[in-house]
Amino acid sequence: MSASRLLAVVLLLAAAALLTVGLLGWQRRLPRNRFAGIRTAATLRSDAAFSAANRVAAPTVFAASAICAAGGALALGTGGAALAVIVAVAGSGAVGLLLAGGLLGHRVASAVPPPTGGCTGCACSGGGCTAA
Repeated sequence: MSASRLLAVVLLLAAAALLTVGLLGWQRRLPRNRFAGIRTAATLRSDAAFSAANRVAAPTVFAASAICAAGGALALGTGGAALAVIVAVAGSGAVGLLLAGGLLGHRVASAVPPPTGGCTGCACSGGGCTAA
């Protein structure tokens, strides 16, 4: 497989993954997890904070997906210096948008009130709460 095809496939796979995460975040169906979504202390504090952060960041995730898709499409027919420029611009543009969305999502999650009641401030196991 040529370098242009390999890089095009990588960019197109990144675009598909970002589109999926963006859609799930927009629809508030992205669960808190280890791999996808905005993962800061504020966003992981509650399901509501995680959901709000990823919903507000979804447009930047969609834009990053579009940049990766465009870069992947352009990379298919090029080589040499043009390929390097396409990959660098698409990659840095996508990362920049994802960082901006992450910061915005973190700010929104920080404004979500912390959960109350239940097991806040204690160590829970299936049988109930014990002082931490």
